[in-house]
Amino acid sequence: MPAASPRPRPTLRDVAATAGVSKSLVSLALRGDPGVSESTRDRILAVAEQVGYRPSLSARTLKQGRSMLLGVVISSLENPYHTEIVASVEDAAEQVGLSVVLAHGSRDRGRLADRVQQLGDLGVDGLVVVSSWVPDEVLTAAARRLPVVMVGRTADPVAGVDSVTNDDEQGAALVVDHLVGRGYERIAHVTSSTRPAGLARRRGYEDAMRRAGLGGHVRVAAPDAVDGLLDDGYRAVFARNDVEACDVLDRALDRGLRVPDDVAVVGYDDTLLARRVRPALTTVQQQREVMGARAVALLTGRLGGRSDDVHEVLEPRLVVRASG
Repeated sequence: MPAASPRPRPTLRDVAATAGVSKSLVSLALRGDPGVSESTRDRILAVAEQVGYRPSLSARTLKQGRSMLLGVVISSLENPYHTEIVASVEDAAEQVGLSVVLAHGSRDRGRLADRVQQLGDLGVDGLVVVSSWVPDEVLTAAARRLPVVMVGRTADPVAGVDSVTNDDEQGAALVVDHLVGRGYERIAHVTSSTRPAGLARRRGYEDAMRRAGLGGHVRVAAPDAVDGLLDDGYRAVFARNDVEACDVLDRALDRGLRVPDDVAVVGYDDTLLARRVRPALTTVQQQREVMGARAVALLTGRLGGRSDDVHEVLEPRLVVRASG
């Protein structure tokens, strides 16, 4: 038996016929034109809902010159920091009448470049990039087509691209100062990153250790080298992010170590992981809600005609919990 043909998508003409009005009046009512009485507009909107009419993206784009869509590209869905940034961008976008289209690239430079291109081809009004893996030349090319804001760090500012980032050096220094204040001297830094934010946190850690007179105890290691750190007598570990801090917690507990009595563990980002893991994770809080709101504000500023590049750096905050 042949499959049933799909029902045709309701059109503006269908709404007009069902409501018994002209197509132009339906169009005015759906646009919220002040010349249409409230009772007539309510009746037309009810009929549109009844027949299942939705204006197409292409029609809205042609009429308004805007898609009212905001593209967001992230490196990966695995790190809750990225998904929480997306949520904050979506909340801010909704306040100004924009909807969000999300794409991720699984930390693959080629795939991320493709996602940026695809969102531009879709006709989004602006693009928020939450990934330092997108090549600078791809950002530059995208910025020629539409407003682009980077949430996070690039090695150097990219011409035509606004940015909102966290002061990673200061965030790392907050961790070191906190641990030194608790009496720790042998403080190690665990990181697997060669990206700009990760390198900035490493610099902040190393500089703070030297300022504290502990330059001889500086030790940077990959997450899979935690056993070596503990064997060498390091009893405080600062991880690059909350995900890697949880890996350190797991390894310490597998060795029968108590956290924080035997080893203190501090993360970075203050994601949901930090609040859910036990013991609750001491970590550096990035202002994700502010970052999302500022990214959307910078995009709308570009859409409004601003041409100068803006680079905002937000202050981090240390959130002390039970792990260290």
